[in-house]
Amino acid sequence: MKEISAYENCCLCPRRCGANRLAAPGFCGETAQLRLASASIHRGEEPPITGAGGSGTVFVTGCNLGCVFCQNWQISQGGAGRAVSAGEFAAICLALEKKGAENINLVTGSHAAPALAAGIRAARERGLSIPVLWNSSAYESRETLALLADTVDVYLPDLKTLDCGIARRFFLAPDYPEQAAAAILLMLESRGALKYRPSALPAGPGSPAAASAGVLASGVVVRHLVLPGCLEASRDVIRWFADHARGKALLSVMTQYTPVKGPATGGDRDPPRRYVNEEEYRQVRRWLEEFEIEEGFYQELAPDSGWLPDFNRPNPFSSELSLPVWHWREGMIGQ
Repeated sequence: MKEISAYENCCLCPRRCGANRLAAPGFCGETAQLRLASASIHRGEEPPITGAGGSGTVFVTGCNLGCVFCQNWQISQGGAGRAVSAGEFAAICLALEKKGAENINLVTGSHAAPALAAGIRAARERGLSIPVLWNSSAYESRETLALLADTVDVYLPDLKTLDCGIARRFFLAPDYPEQAAAAILLMLESRGALKYRPSALPAGPGSPAAASAGVLASGVVVRHLVLPGCLEASRDVIRWFADHARGKALLSVMTQYTPVKGPATGGDRDPPRRYVNEEEYRQVRRWLEEFEIEEGFYQELAPDSGWLPDFNRPNPFSSELSLPVWHWREGMIGQ
């Protein structure tokens, strides 16, 4: 099968580590098995993603990037999760839709793209009718994006940085800027104009026009996390968006950077140990105005670690933020 052969000499992401993931893990820490950590109705995404029903988030174990400040390090680098079959994955997607999810939101699945694509096809054969979102770091290969072309409706990529030094230091991927920018351009080309479907969507801060349009059915939302002490890198990202994606996509600027107690680091890889401050926040807002970016979102500044997930709990998030549907230790929840 094509899905299986893709793992034999793995080139699914720009690292092209060449591992035979049928026998051993690649750089991502994963074999050819699809492993998941949790699935829930999540209410903390951008308004046209959350909608009235919440986003059906599916957190995939493993990651091809390995950010030193990852808020989900328990699953991206810590291995929390268990293997599921295509049939079980399809059942999880259908359970999310039954619970009222506006979409299926696949989080950090680049290294598992063949299995996820096969699972979505199986779910659609069994009646899945809501859009599928690809929520990733944008560290994608052209081949993987081609594999997803008939599976994904909405792309939700990060554009973490365009600074090779930051990418080397924090992601061990100095080619991240080149690869991510190219991937996002391909996503824009693939999906074209933003398309919405009706939803009783509440207005959110930053973009009343987009909020009133409904839930995204097709298109691209580019996310950028502001790093404390690395503000010029954020300006470069905002400028890039203005030059290449304004009018074609939404920009979501996030100020939720939170120091985490993840895997030990040292030397120049040690991440920022503070939150974004008020002056940094105001400066980013000024740049959004300078580059005339009006369609999108920005988070209010609220330094807090209370929202950080714990994937060892059946509900990794707070009950206000998330309704659990499946957990790697518990299986289906509340069925």
